[in-house]
Parts: sequence; structure tokens; C-alpha cells
Amino acid sequence: MYVLGLSCYFHDASAALLRDGVLVAAAEEERFTRKKHDYDFPQHAIDFCLAEAGITAADLDWVVFFEKPFVKFERLLVTSLGTFPRSAKVFREAMVGWLGDKLWVRALIQKRLRVPRARILFNEHHLSHAASAFFCSPFEEAAVLTVDGVGEWTTASLGVGRGTDLTLTHEIRFPHSMGLLYSAFTAFLGFEVNEGEYKVMGMAPFGEPRYVDRVWKLVRLGSDGGFELDMDYFTFHHSAEQTYSPKFEALFGPARDPKANFFTASSGYPSYFSAPPADLSAAARENQRYADIAASIQVVTEEVLLAMARHLHRETGLTRLCMAGGVALNSVANGRILRETPFEEIYVQPAAGDGGAAVGAALYAYHVILGKPRGFVMEHASWGQEHGPDRVEGFLRARGIPYTRYEHEDKLIARTVDELSSGKVVGWSQGRFEWGPRALGHRSILADPRRADMKDTVNVKIKFREPFRPFAPSVLVDRAWEYFVLPDAARHYPARFMLYVVDVKEDKRAIIPAVTHVDGTGRVQTVRPDVNGRYYRLIHAFGQATGVPVVLNTSFNLRGEPIVNTPAEAFRTFMASGMDTLVLGECVIGKDAGTPGTV
Repeated sequence: MYVLGLSCYFHDASAALLRDGVLVAAAEEERFTRKKHDYDFPQHAIDFCLAEAGITAADLDWVVFFEKPFVKFERLLVTSLGTFPRSAKVFREAMVGWLGDKLWVRALIQKRLRVPRARILFNEHHLSHAASAFFCSPFEEAAVLTVDGVGEWTTASLGVGRGTDLTLTHEIRFPHSMGLLYSAFTAFLGFEVNEGEYKVMGMAPFGEPRYVDRVWKLVRLGSDGGFELDMDYFTFHHSAEQTYSPKFEALFGPARDPKANFFTASSGYPSYFSAPPADLSAAARENQRYADIAASIQVVTEEVLLAMARHLHRETGLTRLCMAGGVALNSVANGRILRETPFEEIYVQPAAGDGGAAVGAALYAYHVILGKPRGFVMEHASWGQEHGPDRVEGFLRARGIPYTRYEHEDKLIARTVDELSSGKVVGWSQGRFEWGPRALGHRSILADPRRADMKDTVNVKIKFREPFRPFAPSVLVDRAWEYFVLPDAARHYPARFMLYVVDVKEDKRAIIPAVTHVDGTGRVQTVRPDVNGRYYRLIHAFGQATGVPVVLNTSFNLRGEPIVNTPAEAFRTFMASGMDTLVLGECVIGKDAGTPGTV
């Protein structure tokens, strides 16, 4: 039985395909169209999934959409009418958008895939999120927490999963939303909503939470983990351009100019920025205020999530927790939930946001609606497209690009270790690309974490991004305990997916400075030999050569672009940046001209 899950029309459109309840393929549309956060109908992702399974759309038994468009449309209508005339523009834009494709998803699926109407199902948004976590987890029984911006009406939910049963028992409804609260601060701090939330989380450690009391004026937290926003501070429920009100700005001061460079006294003024402002100290002080605000909203978000998790534990008595929704990508909060609540194990699948709900929609239909047994655990994130040796070498030969092909993996790894240990930055493209926003050793840029200057090197040469953004450490799972405060690392699935921020051990911070954030933490990725064998062997060999079984890992893309998919995209990114070496499968390409060969 083939079940196709779909998510689209808001952000991160995606498709995921199950064969008899087991995931075959999953991908975001952006990886094919090269439009970051592409929200359109995911035709390219669908075509990839079908090709990976060796089937056509005629072979699909069911197609499941991740939410219920008419219920969401109801919320837009009710909200717009309730805030009219302030919402006139929102209402007008909603009518234009929704009376097009968004409302008629069933007809569009029928048209694009030729699937009978009776074989198209619609799931609730937060049930899709919940299923994406619980049914991908190894847990037979677990508490479930979903938190995001908004689905149809729901913005957060609590529930329980047992076997093939999944029930959401409590919910919080729009406009009260932790995701939209965090996004309002994202916009205030000068970043793009649904993109810059990671930047706020990275900026926070450069500040002190001096504005926590002011943030609590915006949100009221109940003893049961429920919360309400004071809507006088927000405009997202009636404005298409602004998420926060003048009252918000009166409380926190003027918003940060999105075009202004961000730096503080502790970050320094990066060499790759433009000429420094005339009064560098004054600019640093103003930026420090923004960093303090980022630290404050991060702390409040963590406290609300902790309260919700603790209440969920009291309600269920369970020791395992599954989390989903965009807020579940807040890896700092996830680390605190593990450390500061009674939950002993947590599962967050790597695409916890709306894109990942395509998997959840398909799994919910398969297990709950169709009553089929479970037989799948998402052990890894490599569900995307692969480009084998013939395609890689065919591309390189067609373009006349000199390369060296290594017939033996140990020689390929030895060459890569030599490059890394000599201070070179390596583009690493292997196997199937990752599902979700994190590069986990299949489409990664790698560097030596021992070099303190490597942060600036990677930023200056490749990423061209803000100096407060941390780089992640990839570490052998069996040696994570030596470097990070993460006991029994092998049992923690979120660490596989770079979804925990944990403390770097104090005696190791000077050893791996390039992946130690300003507050002494790291967004760790544990690497297992049974999940990503070649990446594990690379890090193992690097550890043997240097004594440090850790590499710096960041996503293989330039600023503002999706992570690369094809050999051509990898090579273009390589040449457009200051990377020194590119490893495409078994082939190694350098910037210096050379003679093709085989080793």
C-alpha cells in the first residue's frame, strides 16, 4: 500500500511517501526549485518520491493533506471580520489567495495526480504534527506536545500516543500562540519571519535576559501550562505587514533596522562587514539591547515550554515525550526540557515544522484511519535524492572539471582528513540529502573545530552570515560524553538530528573553540556508524589524526539559498565561495587546476 503525504501553501512545501507504513522518500520542494521555503504545490518533491519508489501516481492508494483548508479558511474569515476594518487588507489578500488554489486542494490533487476523489484525505494540522513525532519514534507509549504558529485554529496541543492510537486532549487556540509570539520578536529584531527564528536563538547568548519582566507583560502563563497573549501588543491577527503594535515598541524601544549589521562588544566587528560605523561603541551598545531582548524572549519561551511539559507529565505520568511543530526546532528549549523535567527520553523528528507534517499526515492515515500496525522508526534523516557515481562523474566530465576519484574509501577519507587538519574548508556531498532544515553529514560544509579562527574563516569565505550564528559540532556518538554534557548520548534521538543544545565540558571548550558558542554550549550532532557510516568513519579518522573526534558542520549552501541537492548545485556553491575542497561521493575537486585521475 502506498500513501503519499503532502504539505504546502504556507511555507516549506513537501511530500513524503510510505510503502506499507515504511517511509520510502521525503523531501521539501525548495531542494528542487531552489526557492528557499518554497510553499507552492510540491510537484517536484512528489515526482521524486514516486521515482524513488519506482511507481507512478496511478499506483497511489491514498493521498493525505496535512491540514483542513476549509477550517483554516473559517479561522481567517472569523478573525478578519472580528477585527474589521483594521483587517481589510488581510481580508482582501486572503480572498485572492484562498479562492485560488488554497481552498480547492482536493480538486488540485485530482488534477495533478489523477487520484480518485475518494482516495484523498485531509488530516488536522496538529494531528499531523503529533503523528510526525509519535509514529516516527521508537516509543510504544509517549506523551505528545505540539507547538507552532497556528494550524487551523490550534497553536499548541497536548496528548498521548499508545500503539496505533493518538489522541490530543488539550489545545490552545489562535490568536494565543508561542510560535507567533517568537515570530513577533523575530521581526522586531530585524529578521525574516519563518526564517530568522534561528538567528534570534543564536543571538540570545550574546545578551542577558534583562527584559524578561517586560516580555511577561505580553504573555500570561497558567499553572497548567496554558497561556494567553495580551493582544494589545500585537497586530498579526489583523495586519499583513506588521506583527507587533506601537504599544510593543513603546515597551521595548525602536525596532532594529534589518539592513544594519549586528555585532556586540563580545562578538567584535567582523572583517567581512562593511566599513565600521563612526561611533562603534554606541552601535555596539544599541545592538547589546537587541541581544538582551533576544535573550529575554528565549528565556520566556523556554519557561512556557517547560511549564507545558511538566503539566503534561503530571497528567500522563509518562516518562517519554514526543514533540513537533516549528517551536520544537528550538534546540535550546529542548535541552532544558530534557534536563529540567521528569521526562527521561524525548523524540523530535528532524523536520519538526510544517514540512515534516507531510510524513505525519501519511502516518496518521495509515495507522489511525486505516488501522494498520506500526513497523517504522525514523532512525536517520537521509530521505532525499541521491546522485550516484555515474551522475557525479558524468557531470564533472561534461564540464571538463579536473577531479580525482578514489576507488577505496579509506583513501578518500584520508585525503579529506588531510584537507581538514591543514585548515581547509571542505564541501561534503554524500548519498541522499537530509529531511528537514539541518545538514547532518550528507550535504555539509566541514572544517576543523580546533581552530578558533575557523568561525570567521567559514563566515568570511562561505556563509557570509552574522557573527553570532553558531556552528555545530558533529561528534562520534560513543565519544560524545568526553566533550558534551549529554549522558548516555546514544539513547537521545534529538541529538542525532542536531536538536539539542547542551553544555560543552569546560575542559574541552578551548580544544573545540570553533563549535563552542559564546555561552559555552554547542548544538551537538551525534553520529552513529549504523546510520551514516562514511561520515562516522571520517570523524573517526579525523579523531585518530588529531586526537579530537569532532568536526565543525554547517549546511552546504550560501546565505539565502536552500541546501544543495545535485552535483551541479554543489559545484556552483563551491566555486561561488571560499571553500577549498569539494568531495562529491568518491570524487575530490580542488580549486587549483589538476589532472583527472584515479587513486
